[in-house]
Amino acid sequence: MKKWFLSLLVLCAMFSFAVTAGETNFARDKLATLVESGECPGFISIFYRPGREEVVCMGYADVAKKIPMTLDRTFMQCSQTKGFCGVTIAILIEEGKISLDDPVSKYLPEFGTMLISTTDKDGRENLKVARNPITIRMAMNHTAGFPFEVKKSWPQMPVREAARLAAARPIAFEPGTNQKYSNTGIDVGAAIVEVVTGKPWDVFLKERVLDPLEMTDTTFNPTDEQLSRAISLYRYQAGAPAQYREFSPNMPLPHNGPTVYPSAGAGLWTTAADQLKFCKMLMNLGVGENGVRILSEDTVKNFICTNTRPEGLGSYSLGLWADMKNGEVGHGGAFGTQYNINWRNKTIGILAVQMTGGKAIRDAWGEAYRKFAGAAISDEAGNYTERTK
Repeated sequence: MKKWFLSLLVLCAMFSFAVTAGETNFARDKLATLVESGECPGFISIFYRPGREEVVCMGYADVAKKIPMTLDRTFMQCSQTKGFCGVTIAILIEEGKISLDDPVSKYLPEFGTMLISTTDKDGRENLKVARNPITIRMAMNHTAGFPFEVKKSWPQMPVREAARLAAARPIAFEPGTNQKYSNTGIDVGAAIVEVVTGKPWDVFLKERVLDPLEMTDTTFNPTDEQLSRAISLYRYQAGAPAQYREFSPNMPLPHNGPTVYPSAGAGLWTTAADQLKFCKMLMNLGVGENGVRILSEDTVKNFICTNTRPEGLGSYSLGLWADMKNGEVGHGGAFGTQYNINWRNKTIGILAVQMTGGKAIRDAWGEAYRKFAGAAISDEAGNYTERTK
């Protein structure tokens, strides 16, 4: 075990950049014991602020095959996909093609009349017509009352079809009066992008965000070569080595091919190196590290980094949680991933793992990030990770 752990520390040293000799390496120091015990098979962590970048690749992407973690390893970022949909919505707002308070039915007529499902004291379902129209704002910030999912798995059907199913089902409450986390609303947002642009949502995303930022390994339909670099999925077990999982039933095999459809609520593959490019764009208020502008500064501040929910319903923006006071936004994913972006303090934190039930891993990483950034992460940072139906 000691020999194995020593080799992991060597790997960590190989991939820890821009850290002065003798200086604390926050992620390595906090998570090393979890890797040594096998509770965490391996992780990638990136902490960034101007003048310092701490990159740690520790442990294995595949324990049985002893494949080390590297920055080019692909992984499923699950609900972190929502932030990408938020950026496409923000682009259309900036161009004057949609308004955040437009009714969804303006673009998707099937949402013209929505029914609310309530249960009486005897457990019988009652349906009533919603008074408030569902708006784009509500769809994107989880206040529309949509169910978590309307399909069996993330890549099962096109977003336009998912929107049609959502329109045909009752919602949980009067739109805009409560919050219910949902992949469905984000898919509805993506369907609106398709109607307005006349393009499939994933094509618009690629043309306007992924390609300009040079995110070449970020895709809904990874190639066989990209999948050969995928991090294996494991199940967290406290006090014991993580257990290998073939994959989540929410992402049935195969992961590519003609039966895989883009899902804006969850479904985008990426690498830590690619994800950093997206995070830097938001940290720099719309400008990528390559100098390409995706959004205006005002758009990022007023739509991406600003709470769009009514007072008292938590803090959420266009597909991301938002801590307006501290200037931080971010999201987690069901397989333990996390990114945090602070445009005020100019800090970024990225965690890439593939684990179910790995809250202890993410919490330890969060402590390391707080120390690195010198500012508290919003309490909502982990609220939307590891969700199940």
